[in-house]
Amino acid sequence: QVQLLESGGGLVPAGGSLRLSCAASGLRLSMYDMAWYRQAPGKERELVARISNPGATNYADAVKGRFTISRDNAKATVALQMNSLSPDDTAVYYCRATARMGRSNYWGQGTQVTVSS
Repeated sequence: QVQLLESGGGLVPAGGSLRLSCAASGLRLSMYDMAWYRQAPGKERELVARISNPGATNYADAVKGRFTISRDNAKATVALQMNSLSPDDTAVYYCRATARMGRSNYWGQGTQVTVSS
């Protein structure tokens, strides 16, 4: 059974940093492109950052230069380093795995990030 478990969310003041982690089990991470999405109250879920294998990345314009996505296939983890956080970054952050071959994709349960002004 595939599971994606996010951690690292919390409450942080504006200008602060957080590091989110997504631990994957039940799949071979190297066979998946990984991504972080977020959903703020009343808004649609949006892509934050994506990383392919072996490691090409792309970011939403709103987070470029502040967020960094990385992966460790051996440890089956994906991280999102978030710096210079602002209240606009407040959302539930989700990890997603998309198979590079086939149509399988999986979501984690999300972790709350709240940035206070």
